[in-house]
This record gives sequence, structure tokens and C-alpha cells, in this order.
Amino acid sequence: MCLIAISLGQSDQYPFILAANRDEFHARPTKSAHWWPDKPDILGGRDLQAGGTWLALHRSGRFATVTNFRDAAPPLPKHRSRGYLVTDFFDSGLAPGDYLDSIDEAGYAGFNLIVGTASEVAYLSNREDGTRSLGPGTYGLSNALLDGPWHKVEHTREQLASLITRSDVNETSLMRLMNDREKAPVSEVEKGRLDFETAHTITAPFIVMPDYGTRCTTTVLGDKEGNWRFTERRFDPAGQKAGESRFSFTS
Repeated sequence: MCLIAISLGQSDQYPFILAANRDEFHARPTKSAHWWPDKPDILGGRDLQAGGTWLALHRSGRFATVTNFRDAAPPLPKHRSRGYLVTDFFDSGLAPGDYLDSIDEAGYAGFNLIVGTASEVAYLSNREDGTRSLGPGTYGLSNALLDGPWHKVEHTREQLASLITRSDVNETSLMRLMNDREKAPVSEVEKGRLDFETAHTITAPFIVMPDYGTRCTTTVLGDKEGNWRFTERRFDPAGQKAGESRFSFTS
């Protein structure tokens, strides 16, 4: 139940704004955000179980982020880890749209993928036909289609737009935005797959449960001069801060 809010060309100070929560089982082995020794131009966390990553930034200013798609279809043995969709974008050198067109969508379980450069951002899900080019605007993504009508997606997107209007965009305000632990109305709870308490808990933007929940919040800010600021804040199963890493560079 990851959550991503991204704004393109809406802030004079930061034409690129991204804030994301990674929700995952707490026992899944993960390496916190770092410059990768084997791919030294890539910055991001790393999934040590299946490989790849959920969100990363390249020193050139290219970025990519992926979420799972919540549906009844389980991953198959033939499926590659969805985390490789991110790293493959950096390795390809292709323009965002061209890269998305090159993906073998059947080779992965359900996914949502956003990739971009300073001049082009695009979105692909293998649960709908075709790709979408993302122009200036503010978008929200979780584990349904882009800008899907989930309360956590709509509320977070609206709150990010409000921060931009008030010229109140910084790491602190974005972290506060993504730390929202208020659950959606009961009417949004999906029946049948999970017990009610669990199903209601995961409707919150920030999820706190003993075994599964928000593992980290990441913010990325890019200005017109090509300066990038990347912050990752990590959390324990109780939802308490467990660590933080900050990076800055110029593309």
C-alpha cells in the first residue's frame, strides 16, 4: 500500500517535488538509501530480497519509482521483481516514453511505474492499456491506477497542492504531509480479502502495524538549476523514527 505524491512544474522554487511512503513487511531485508557501489550514479534504497528498488534518482536527474498493483492476481514464478523496472530505466538510457514502450508487461506482476527526466515524465501500468505522458500538474499514486479515487491518494494530492500554493514546500512540510495516520472513511474499506481492522488500517497514508507498515518516507526536491535534495526517513514497526539520510547533488 505504498503512496506517492508528485508535482511537476507547479512550484517556482521546485519544479520537481516528490514525496513517497514505502509500505512493506518489516521483516523484509532492505538497505537504506545510499549511492550504490556497483552503480555509483544511482541513489536510493535497495530491496535485498528480490533486488532492485522502489524509488531511485540518477545523478543525471533521471528518476523512477514503482508500486505494486493491488489485485487478486499473485506473482508467478516467471515474473521478474518489479524493482528491476526502476534500475532498468537507468541502464537503458532511453527517453521515458520509449523505455515504457519497451517493457514486456506480461513479465511482471501488477505494477505502476513512473519514470522521468527534467523534460519528460511518463506513467505505465500493466493493468491498463497504453502509457500516459504526465504534463505539469500534481498527481497521486498508490496501489491502484494513477490518481485513483482512494481517500489517501486524493487527500495527499490535495494537501501537496495546498503546500505549493502557500509556498511551504520543504523536507519538513513534506515529511509532515506523509506522516498522516488518519484512516479513510469506513465506506472505503475493501471487504473480503482482509479482516476489517487490517483493511481499515491500510487506508491511512502512513500505516502502523506490528508486521507491516510504512518503512520509510522519501522526499525529492529538484530546482531549475539542476540541484537535487533527497531525504529518506526510516521508521520502526511502532511508527517511530529509526533513522534518516540526506543527500544533495547537482545534475
